[in-house]
Amino acid sequence: MAKEKVTIQDIADALGISRNTASKALNDSGNIPEETRNRVIKKAIELKYKQFAYMESEHTLIKTPRNIALLTENLPNTSHFGSLVISGLEKRISAEGYNLSIHIVREMDQDLLTLPNNFDRSNVDGIICIELFDLNYTKLITDLGIPTVFIDCASNIRYPEFHADLLMMENEHSIYQLTSNLIESGYNNIGFAGDYNHCKSFNERWVGYQRAMLEAGLQVDLAQCIVDDDRLFFSKPGWLNERVTGLKSLPDAYVCANDFIAVDLIRALRARNVTVPQDIVLCGFDNAPESQIIEPALTTVHIYSNEMGIKAAEMLLSRIDHPSQPYQISHMVTKPIIRESTPTLMKTNPQTVEASS
Repeated sequence: MAKEKVTIQDIADALGISRNTASKALNDSGNIPEETRNRVIKKAIELKYKQFAYMESEHTLIKTPRNIALLTENLPNTSHFGSLVISGLEKRISAEGYNLSIHIVREMDQDLLTLPNNFDRSNVDGIICIELFDLNYTKLITDLGIPTVFIDCASNIRYPEFHADLLMMENEHSIYQLTSNLIESGYNNIGFAGDYNHCKSFNERWVGYQRAMLEAGLQVDLAQCIVDDDRLFFSKPGWLNERVTGLKSLPDAYVCANDFIAVDLIRALRARNVTVPQDIVLCGFDNAPESQIIEPALTTVHIYSNEMGIKAAEMLLSRIDHPSQPYQISHMVTKPIIRESTPTLMKTNPQTVEASS
């Protein structure tokens, strides 16, 4: 039997939330998630609170919470870039009443072309994909017919056949700028480290490096580049040490596809008694925390990861609202940051030198 006089505190207690949250939900004030507001209203109807006393919950139209599925190969806490992207993404979609569910795509899922066990396509309004670079698995996802945004993608996608929106960090021009600056500073023998077929972003960085070399009339010496299959970089401890030791000669500088490769390369060079920046200069990409911890601090490119998450959410929301619009391919600007691993650039490009903390 209903309580004679139901209070907001009764509703809050029944749901295990604060009275203030329940009050804001009932009055539609404050930044209350749609799911919480629905729960509060449903409980108010159930307990017959004031204006809801004569409403029957089974006949009341309450907006069902909507769901966005995040598909990724790596857990969010294993990727500095991924965790910040998810933070921005979740903030933006929650403001529109969407829930975010995270689904880890295992190697077996990709091999068998199966969706994660906890992925229910009937309960998904949109999909965000982060760090999914297998072309066949990409097609599996886009063939679902669910609005989808990829943040980075396979290096070998074909845009007319790619039925999803794509968001990239700007890669080519920032690496072109860094490589050109190295050339202008007197480095004519520059190598590249990273598998340019690993993903679209790595491929664009490789293109930027090659363009700078071509425009300067310099030859890319593949014998001094380390462009092996990306899986080898992490296949076993010491692989990169062996690879560097096997090089017949070293370039004057390395442009690396990301900071993790750059940090490992610095360590591999040390094992060969080659020091950075005294014997060779080096730069990375991503502005990962490791880039500031390593000695010397690493010249890199900053990605606005949180903002990319927000932008990806906005692209997906637009796709959900307007499913027939042309697919978008967007790049978000990045920013080169000059540090001690390229000391000559600190003198010639002071506007991009990171201020000392």
